[in-house]
Amino acid sequence: MRARLCAAMLFFEAILLGLSTPVMITVEDVDRGLALWLGLGLAVACIVVAGMLRRPGGFVLGHALQVAAIGLGFLAPAMFFVGALFALLWWGAYRLGGTIEADRARWTAEAEQAAERRENGGAAEV
Repeated sequence: MRARLCAAMLFFEAILLGLSTPVMITVEDVDRGLALWLGLGLAVACIVVAGMLRRPGGFVLGHALQVAAIGLGFLAPAMFFVGALFALLWWGAYRLGGTIEADRARWTAEAEQAAERRENGGAAEV
């Protein structure tokens, strides 16, 4: 569940980063090439990392993308706020997904124990 929630956050962040590119070019007068590389590059990176979240280093890359999104604030100051907002959403998805996974594991273990007790004739365990 953690991977799904974080992948959703990265997908929405990719949209945001893609839309930040024209803002950097027109409003902040950032060099067109730099804005394209950073804005669209980070957007593509979000999509790629969203697909990698089931692999060992996927979440580390996701955390790094949050830092990079906040770092865009040096080119477009509004990105300090928006990047921090998405970092907060990422953290929430990461924590909530972990909680859901732990609860599911506990519920599965409890259900297996209950099934075992029923198979053993309902004998109470001490």
